[in-house]
Amino acid sequence: MSQADAIRVAIAGAAGRMGRALIEAALADPLLTFSAALEMPGHPALGRDAGEAMGLSTGVLLESDIESVLEKSDCLIDFTRPAATLASLAHVRRMGKAMVIGTTGFSAEEKQQIADAAADVAVVFAPNMAVGVNALFKLASVAASILGDQFDVEIIEAHHRHKVDAPSGTALRLGEAVAQALGRDLASVAVHGREGVTGERDTMSIGFHAIRGGDIVGEHTVLFAGLGERIELSVRSSSRLTYAQGAMRAVKFATSQPPGLYDMQDVLGLH
Repeated sequence: MSQADAIRVAIAGAAGRMGRALIEAALADPLLTFSAALEMPGHPALGRDAGEAMGLSTGVLLESDIESVLEKSDCLIDFTRPAATLASLAHVRRMGKAMVIGTTGFSAEEKQQIADAAADVAVVFAPNMAVGVNALFKLASVAASILGDQFDVEIIEAHHRHKVDAPSGTALRLGEAVAQALGRDLASVAVHGREGVTGERDTMSIGFHAIRGGDIVGEHTVLFAGLGERIELSVRSSSRLTYAQGAMRAVKFATSQPPGLYDMQDVLGLH
């Protein structure tokens, strides 16, 4: 594919930790062109090369004008915060671009806004873009279907000290996958942490436990605990590049699809 034919990718929050990983992944993919970098108004790095913090010269300057960013791009990748993501999504919808959303922490109402926008544009929305993690979603669902109600389910996740939401979107998606396989309503059976005299464990419950500390990139374990045996399915991410590389696959998928709401299971053909 020639440079002229490459998919033009814009990255929101480009000066942040995840933004830098996304830039690195976009630059490494021969089918993509890193075309624009978006940051919040007033950010001290605005006007500088988006690769400066990594010692790179990309020729792409950090800017805060979302419309200018989208005019130069076919798809926007956004791993920022819910309010910023939804504001960008409104522009994406109006300008008919594709979008890949890795932001977590949305409310049910905010998720509905994403679904509404997907009536007009292609949106890949997933709590975790890493290919290994999405394999875990599938494996957890299959395991739950096999093991049934005889095994208690606990989900343990760990992230760095800067993560602002808990449990992680990935942990919740794992809970959804298990609950669906077991025919349970996650909202009714989820238990978040335990303290004090909690009484005997409800066999239908699905437990969640969040660890925050240091620079942990991301770790997730689904524990199926039965009588006499225990199964643990785990994935540990040592670099944000795993998420970024998955996001590049999502970009290539989104820009080839009609309007609709997709997830990484669609991107990877795991449904």
